[in-house]
Amino acid sequence: MIETNRIEFKRELTRELDIEKEVVAFLNYREGGIIYIGVDDSGKPVDIKDIDGDMLAIKNRIRDGILPTPMGLFDVTVERIDEKPVIKVFVSSGTEKPYYKKQYGLSPKGCFIRIGTAAEPMTQEQIDDLYTHRVHNSLKNVVSPRQDLSFAQLRIYYAEKGMQLNDNFLRSLDLLTDDGKLNYVAYLLADENGNSMKLAKYAGTDRYELISNNEYGYCCLLTATQKVLDKLDVENKVSSVITPTRRIDTPQWDRLAIREAVINAIVHNDYIYGAPSKIELFSDHLEITSIGRIPQGLSREDFFNGVSLPRNRELMRVFRDVEMVESLGSGMQRIMRKYTKDNFEFGDNYVRMIVQYNWVDEVQKVTVTERVTERVTERVTESNEDKILRLISANPTITIPRMMDVLSLSDSGIRKIIRKLQQQGLLRRVDGRKEGHWEIIIPENNKD
Repeated sequence: MIETNRIEFKRELTRELDIEKEVVAFLNYREGGIIYIGVDDSGKPVDIKDIDGDMLAIKNRIRDGILPTPMGLFDVTVERIDEKPVIKVFVSSGTEKPYYKKQYGLSPKGCFIRIGTAAEPMTQEQIDDLYTHRVHNSLKNVVSPRQDLSFAQLRIYYAEKGMQLNDNFLRSLDLLTDDGKLNYVAYLLADENGNSMKLAKYAGTDRYELISNNEYGYCCLLTATQKVLDKLDVENKVSSVITPTRRIDTPQWDRLAIREAVINAIVHNDYIYGAPSKIELFSDHLEITSIGRIPQGLSREDFFNGVSLPRNRELMRVFRDVEMVESLGSGMQRIMRKYTKDNFEFGDNYVRMIVQYNWVDEVQKVTVTERVTERVTERVTESNEDKILRLISANPTITIPRMMDVLSLSDSGIRKIIRKLQQQGLLRRVDGRKEGHWEIIIPENNKD
């Protein structure tokens, strides 16, 4: 590994190291970049005395020393190089350029940009030109249509990750406009709002015959997103081929890649247009559509290479906080491991991913649900038993509350079905109630 226009090495974090300058340079650079702390000029890792303390110090210095706020545009993680841990600071290109060191303001002393392998001061002319073209119409600056918002669901998501939102969370999460009003980001994350997402299912290969039109939304965007992902898990049928030595399971689509695609579509959707992202299931393929073109300054090649330029950095920050996304720039990389550029369609005001279903030979194909319910065919016709088994097949650690949410059944109803499946020898619980998982049991006469 060597230093490039997108990679910078620093041996250690000291007071003299101007980490703010390096981050500002990448924020103002069209491709963003990565800073490695604990790597010498030759690319070799060195020992870091206090890696946790250094990571906390880096986050605080970036957060407090740069304007406009870079929250949601950087990520500080640990990476191993030659088996040694180093600090990786991933920085996205920002949409509110020019970014600058708070201490020096909009001046050549405060504004930097990446040129080659160095952070160079910007000229006053460059600064003025960037400021003139700055994207001011972000969700942060759009006033919420309602000011009587509550955030109980948002608090629960943070609490589940061991974080408590204090009384200043509206300001710290950028949910307020500059004049102190709740903004559109707050509106999308509130317990009640007017934002909806549709998951439509059609009988054929076009939109002629609609089977169902599930509407998720009017609630915290995190909750709506999880409901969409859960519904897709139910719909993702698994086909299997039984060979003399093993069983090969093939889902209709890759669960992790499509999860990333759905979250990307939701987080990067251009809500200024007033239209939400949508997911459509057809008989032979699915489509995921996000409203808005690729952000200005990002080419299609950058898009496919995972160059991060968050349209809605405030939403990205929240989704990352609650671990719905792992790290900046990683989503597209996961998608491209399973799919190709040909799966994407770019319109004037939308980006769409189109995925053909995976199918096995019809003579060999036997779905998991058909096999595990073969012994109880007389009582099962796409029943709730089928749906629960399909949910478990897609996510063995799924909880009963999540099943209730997806299937719109009561707690007692879910538990009654699970007991029946366990009594019939089709399902068992492994490793306990809290830390365990579900396991589907394939009848012996169907393993041959």
